[in-house]
Amino acid sequence: METSVVVSMHAHGAAALAGDAKRASAASASRRRPGKAVIAADRNAPTTSADELARLQARVRELSAELMQSQEATRRHVAQELHDGLGAELTAARFALANVETWLPADAPPQCTTALETAQRSLNAVTEAAQQAVGDLHAPTLDKGIVSALSHWTNSFAARTGLRMSFVCAADARLTRLPDDASLAVFRVAQEALNNVAKHARASGADMRIEATAQHLSIVVSDDGVGIPPHAGDDERKFGLAGMRARCNAFDGELRVAAPAGEARGTTVHARFAWKALLGNASRPRARRTAIRL
Repeated sequence: METSVVVSMHAHGAAALAGDAKRASAASASRRRPGKAVIAADRNAPTTSADELARLQARVRELSAELMQSQEATRRHVAQELHDGLGAELTAARFALANVETWLPADAPPQCTTALETAQRSLNAVTEAAQQAVGDLHAPTLDKGIVSALSHWTNSFAARTGLRMSFVCAADARLTRLPDDASLAVFRVAQEALNNVAKHARASGADMRIEATAQHLSIVVSDDGVGIPPHAGDDERKFGLAGMRARCNAFDGELRVAAPAGEARGTTVHARFAWKALLGNASRPRARRTAIRL
């Protein structure tokens, strides 16, 4: 026999029961649709993360550009000091030696003439080194474009160091549209990579390539030297890697330095720049740059 119990309740009790029922229904619905609320919240997370990543990337570009500007200002200052200070002193010393040679009596010991000739050769060597230092420090002339500037510099580098050099460039019309700040960044990275070969690699030759894809411009410098030391990353300043990396970062790129696999000798520097960032200021007029000469 069925029995039923009737419970009498007041109005506020009915309202509380109705509220409980609604909460139970919501909980049940949540259990039937697991993760829906979490998914809805997660949909906003990628947007936030993407915005934050874009903000951080923009800040990296900004800081890298500031570092580049600071480095170039320092280069100009040092180049001017070398030109005005060291250059003037070297010129004075050469005139003084020429006067001594003129005043030297005819019966002077031959050792005097030999000493003067040695001093003159030393001054000539120092003057040449100072001229090269000023040339490297000062911004190159980019009126004829980055390819012409790099071609001229690699020829000079090969003649100065005696290293075998090859320079291969992709045929890409965008290279002719690079603004000066972008061209200078590409030039400085290639210049520092080759200077590292001359200073540290003990190589007999080096090869430089300019490669172009739809999205990126790359400078690849390879040598047949002793390879990059394992501790090179501990002090990037010694190899100029920090400045090279900053120049790449300023144009949404990256720098990779590695030794070849297996028993092959040498080091390969791969510097990549994004075309979109490089050509971002292509509408700005070019500024003429002239080199300081001793």
